[in-house]
Amino acid sequence: MIIGIDIGGTTTKIVSLAGSNILRLFTVSASDPVTSASGALGKLMDSDSVSVNDFEKIVITGAGASFIKSDIIGIPVSRIDEFKAIGLGGLYLSKMKKAVVVSLGTGTAIVKAEENRTVHIGGTGVGGGTLLGLSRSILGITDMNNIIELAGKGDLGKIDLAISDISNSVIDDLPPTATASNFGKISDKVEKSDYALGIINLVFQTIGVLAVFASRQTDNRDIVLTGRLALIPQAKSIFDGISRIYGVRFHIPENADYATAVGAAIYPVL
Repeated sequence: MIIGIDIGGTTTKIVSLAGSNILRLFTVSASDPVTSASGALGKLMDSDSVSVNDFEKIVITGAGASFIKSDIIGIPVSRIDEFKAIGLGGLYLSKMKKAVVVSLGTGTAIVKAEENRTVHIGGTGVGGGTLLGLSRSILGITDMNNIIELAGKGDLGKIDLAISDISNSVIDDLPPTATASNFGKISDKVEKSDYALGIINLVFQTIGVLAVFASRQTDNRDIVLTGRLALIPQAKSIFDGISRIYGVRFHIPENADYATAVGAAIYPVL
């Protein structure tokens, strides 16, 4: 069994593989990266009735991986660069040979991935942290599920300025519904639900357009979205809208939130 672990500051994702087949994946939280990683392995052993002798290799990645100096619960580990793990995991889950892989985390990382070769293109500080920070400041809400539920009742037309609001003619082949200005149409009648949807739209449109720029740079129209943020219900419709404007293809694979851990796990078998 090969184990891939993506260690964040307080949340750790773990994936177990037999050959190239995913056996199990889950998330644990703890107060620090070391405790989180140890807890993830402990949970795996308890749930699958396995022992340390069943682990062929443990590969770690993520920002919290730097806190693991030599081993986890006595098991030696190897490391993989996080950007490489993002690229490999995105390709594996999407079943593609090459793509631009975007990791939507607290911030956003963009990687060019092609079989065993990955290149970090860039990224942005706009991500899940932005979404939560703006929601806390504007709405006084910090729970992601509550933000998503509230946004489901929102009207983007009360928040964003569309091209149709400023022009009666087509501008450079952009549809009338295309956003001219995020948060550019706020009135006194805006509800909390409208703000929630506007915040989500702002974050996803920023990430989506940067991903489009990356796809043009790499001459690749396939963009794989990974990370927990990609699974927000509003994500698909927003990215579909960007696809129609720019002629790219956004893909949100199953288990997208585990892509980085999957990339770590499959690295030894490539």
